[in-house]
Amino acid sequence: MTELRTDRLVLRRWRDSDLEPWAAMNADPEVREHLGEPLTREQSDASVARFQAEFDQQGYGWWAVEVRATSEFIGFAGLDPVDDGMPFTGVEIGWRLARSAWGQGYATEAALTVLAHGFDTLELPEILAVTTSTNLRSQAVMRRIGMTRDPAEDFDDPAAPEGPLRPNVLFRLAPSARV
Repeated sequence: MTELRTDRLVLRRWRDSDLEPWAAMNADPEVREHLGEPLTREQSDASVARFQAEFDQQGYGWWAVEVRATSEFIGFAGLDPVDDGMPFTGVEIGWRLARSAWGQGYATEAALTVLAHGFDTLELPEILAVTTSTNLRSQAVMRRIGMTRDPAEDFDDPAAPEGPLRPNVLFRLAPSARV
């Protein structure tokens, strides 16, 4: 598995020591605000097992993110094929950070590194990003990394229940439009 590094971050394979802080993130209602109900410890642990299996199978996926200076686990960032049943196909970029890591530019820094890997190493023709229409923080990161949105492509997530998680926005970036 490829490890990615920035000035401040390491994107790496998941470790057993990540399970507890990952579960704490997934139990935090603020972190889960745009994702759905908080996860149990079992659900959280199962997600890591799935991330590792998908990474081994695809050669890319969700990296654990840690701060280089402290080795503190702060969340994840990576690439994943769009789920079946969505009104589009492709590879999606994403990130999720602990609240203590918000507002420090880590999501943007990790996302730019993931984009470079996706375009330069994996040679993807396009990378997508999806979030709820109310997740303004993630949309700001999407704009900072050079992605653009066509409101005509906004959609209702067929897997989300009726309510605020259903309306979603779609951002796109092609290699030629990188910042």
